[in-house]
Amino acid sequence: MKALLLAAAALITSPALAQTIAITGGKVAIGDGSDPIENATVVITNGRVTAAGPNVAIPAGAKRIDASGKWVTPGLIAGFSRLGLSEVEGVDPTNDTVASRSPFSAVIDAADAINPRVTAMAVSRSGGITRAITAPFAGQTMFAGHGAVVDTGSDMNAITKARVFQYVEFGESAANKSGGSRAASWAYFRNAMQEARDYAASLRPMGMRPHDALLKRPDMAAVLPIIEGTMPLMVRAESAVDILRVLRLKEELPAVKLIIAGASEGWEVAPQIAAAKVPVVIEVMGNLPESFESLSSTQSNAGRMQKAGVAVSFGLIDRFDSLQLRTLTQHAGNMVALNKVPGATGVSWGQALASISSRPAEMVGLGGELGSLKPGRRADVVIWDGDPLELSSQAIQVFIDGQEQPMSDRQQKLRDRYRTSSEKDLPKAYER
Repeated sequence: MKALLLAAAALITSPALAQTIAITGGKVAIGDGSDPIENATVVITNGRVTAAGPNVAIPAGAKRIDASGKWVTPGLIAGFSRLGLSEVEGVDPTNDTVASRSPFSAVIDAADAINPRVTAMAVSRSGGITRAITAPFAGQTMFAGHGAVVDTGSDMNAITKARVFQYVEFGESAANKSGGSRAASWAYFRNAMQEARDYAASLRPMGMRPHDALLKRPDMAAVLPIIEGTMPLMVRAESAVDILRVLRLKEELPAVKLIIAGASEGWEVAPQIAAAKVPVVIEVMGNLPESFESLSSTQSNAGRMQKAGVAVSFGLIDRFDSLQLRTLTQHAGNMVALNKVPGATGVSWGQALASISSRPAEMVGLGGELGSLKPGRRADVVIWDGDPLELSSQAIQVFIDGQEQPMSDRQQKLRDRYRTSSEKDLPKAYER
C-alpha cells in the first residue's frame, strides 16, 4: 500500500519537477559581478539553472518565456534582515526580533520564529527579493543567537537553512549589555568561549555546569561551533577600532570564521579587512554620524572597501530591516550612481548586483546553491521590465526553486481596491 501511495505521489509531482523552462531574448545578468549579456537565454530544469548566456541550446519541449526587451537576474538576496520575525514592529505579539527577557542567548534560533505569512514576505517577493539572511537582535547579553536563510516563496516552508551563523553584537550595544564598557563586553565574550571549552572538555558528559557560570548549558553548546570553526560568527561592529579588535579574534580563536556586519567605518580599515579575508555586510545608505561609533560614515564606504578587495554585501541593519527589503535595489543603484559624484567612490553595476545576489550567498557558505545564474544553482530567477537597479523598474515574474510565484501583495490589493472606488464603496471612515 505504501509503495502504491509513493508511486501515485510521484505521478502527481513529477511533471512539475521535471518541467524545463527557457527564458529567451532577455538582457541577462549572471549575478557574479560580470556585465549583463544582451539577447541571452536562461534554462531551468528540475528547479535548477542548467544554462545561462548567449547561444544556449533550448531543450526540446521546454516551456518558452519571451523576455525580449526585459532584464533577467538571479533572485535577489538581502545580506542582512529580520524578515519573517515581525509583522508590526510596535506590537509585541507580532514581533519576535528580540528575546529581551529570555534566560537564553546563543542557543536562540531565529528559524523557530520565522512566519512565512508576514506581509513583508509577499512585498519582498514582488520586489525581486527571493531569499534573505535573517538574524535576531541581541537581548540581555551580546549573544543574539542563530541566524537563518529564508526564502520568500508563497508556501509555508520559508526556511532555506537554519543555524547558518551565530550573531553577536560588539561596540556600543555590547558595552551597554555587558556592564557599561567595551572592556567588559570583551571580558564577557572571552568568558563565554572559556565556559564553552570547559563544558566540552569535562562537564558535557555529566550534564553539569559550574555554579558560577554565566551561560546556560544550551548556550555553552551553541558557542562551541564558533570555537571549532564549524559555524561562522557574524559580529556587529561599526567603528574602525572595534573592527580591528574583532579581526584580532583570529589570534585567540584560530579556527573562527568571521563575518562583520555594520562596519560604518569599515573603509578606514579596509586593507586590514581584505587581508584577513573577512566578508562584510553593510547598510549602504549610512551617511551621517548617527552615533559615536559611526562618526566617519560615508556612502563611499562600499566603494572604498570594494576597491581595497573586501567582499561586500548589502543589507538592512536596524532601518526597516523586517519590512522594506525591496528598497535594496534602490540602494544598490545609488552605489552605481555614486560614481558620478565628484570625490565619491561607488561600485560598478555588476558589483552592485553581486552585492545583493551572489555575495550574500557566498558570505554564509551557500554560494554553490544560491545567488547567481551559474549552472547547478537553485533556479531563483527574476524577470524585470527594465534595469533592476533603476527605481522605475518592476519585477514582473519571479521564480523560486524553478516555481513561478504569485506577484500580488497586500499593498497592491489595497491599491486596486481603492483606486477606482466610489464613495459608497469606501469604509465608513471615508464618509463625509
